[in-house]
Amino acid sequence: MISLEIRQVDFSYLDGPVLNNIDLSVKGGEMVGLLGPNGSGKTTLLKLASGILKPAQGEIRLDGDSICTLSRKYIARHVAVVPQQFHIPFAFTSGEVVMLGRTPFFRALSEESEADSRAVNDALEQVGIRELAERRFDELSGGERQKVILAMALAQQPKLLLLDEPTVHLDIAHQMEILELVREFNKEQGLTVIAAMHDLNLAALYFDRLILLKEGRVWADGAPSQVLTEVRISEVFSASVRVEKHPLTGAPHIVIMPRGRAVKRK
Repeated sequence: MISLEIRQVDFSYLDGPVLNNIDLSVKGGEMVGLLGPNGSGKTTLLKLASGILKPAQGEIRLDGDSICTLSRKYIARHVAVVPQQFHIPFAFTSGEVVMLGRTPFFRALSEESEADSRAVNDALEQVGIRELAERRFDELSGGERQKVILAMALAQQPKLLLLDEPTVHLDIAHQMEILELVREFNKEQGLTVIAAMHDLNLAALYFDRLILLKEGRVWADGAPSQVLTEVRISEVFSASVRVEKHPLTGAPHIVIMPRGRAVKRK
């Protein structure tokens, strides 16, 4: 397990500030969902947590060590990222794509080791896509590609998994399948998970803790029932909703309240 601490972090791009005084911590083994409208800073926060970006102010720590003092190789061996978009310019097989997850462990001018092959095979098995290993990545469906990317991240054997919109562009069956896999790795392997999510109902079902961002600030942080209230959703998303209880789990279930004359009513 690995913990993450973000202390009083600010970050800006050339066109203005994105994150303001972010102060939060994630314990080892937690599964945390990041919520917020477009532009609220979810993706930027994940990039800071992975060391891709450096904060303008404040500090980020992995297991107590400042991320600025850690080498890229060390971070890559402990933190895996599943990006929102992933492009392969060559006709790689799915197995070759998963092997890319072993890059932090490669030695210069050496071939992949037995440990690398074993890690790739284990990742393919864990995600349930061993039969896709020899198929070209660019010929797979969206759901199959997302599973391959998840297997690539698992092949790193990380302690912290960061996911940026892992269910985007997937149908509902593949959305649930991906999140159930991630939750299984979290519960059975103690993998710390932080994922940016758009779908509030899926986030409420699969994540034990939610962090709601608005305009680069933490607006709410806690259990789904504490974060996903009608008042907070209205404040952050400017949307009229009704929050009910899921009939099976009791988790918050958000019902969008339509507005406008064009909406058909009973």
